[in-house]
Amino acid sequence: MVYRIKDYMRSDIATVDVGDSALAVSKVMLEKGVGQIIVLEKAQPAGIVTERDLVLKVMAKEREASNVKVSEVMSAPVITIDPDASLEEAVKIMAEHGIRRLPVVRDHIIYGIFTSRDLAKHFNEYEDRVARDIVRHCISLPF
Repeated sequence: MVYRIKDYMRSDIATVDVGDSALAVSKVMLEKGVGQIIVLEKAQPAGIVTERDLVLKVMAKEREASNVKVSEVMSAPVITIDPDASLEEAVKIMAEHGIRRLPVVRDHIIYGIFTSRDLAKHFNEYEDRVARDIVRHCISLPF
C-alpha cells in the first residue's frame, strides 16, 4: 500500500512576498509559530526561508533585518513534492537534498508542507499501518 504525503502533511502554511524584509519574515514566523516561510513571487512559490537561514545569513553577519530582502536569504529554487507522492519518495528527496522541510505543491499551487517533524510525529502510525498491511497480505496468501 502507498502512503501519500497529503495524508501526513500540514496544510497550515505561512507565506510572504519576495519583496518583504527578513524582519517581516521573522515576525510572521513568530505570529504563526512556524520555523519556515514559503516565499511567493506573483502568487507562486519562489523559495523558502527557515529559522536557520535567518540566523546564518542575517543575525550571524550582523545585518539589519529590516534592510535585508527575503530574496537575499531564501533557498531557491524551492524543492517540492506532489500531494499524491509517497512518504518514501518524500524521505528520499529530503535525504538527497539535505533538507528537513518539503513544500507540497501541484501546478504551482501550495497545498501544505511536510517536515521531518511530521515524519517523526506520524512514524508510529505509519509503522502500525505497514505492519497491518503485511499481516493482511500474509493472511490472503494460499498455503
